[in-house]
Amino acid sequence: MSNGEKRAEKSERLTLTIEEAAHLLGIGRGLAYEMARCGKLPIIRFGRRLLVPKAALEKILNGDM
Repeated sequence: MSNGEKRAEKSERLTLTIEEAAHLLGIGRGLAYEMARCGKLPIIRFGRRLLVPKAALEKILNGDM
């Protein structure tokens, strides 16, 4: 797999990590985890891993939530 293919694959992800979402929201990692814990940041849980759906994050950034 070439570097271009890897980048294309990464950009097609439908979820972000909590850290990536925090960066996009301009908040700290701890606050992002707190928001996820109390339901203010929608998450998908895979075992211990928390992922934020890109569509939900876009709604937050657009002020739709």
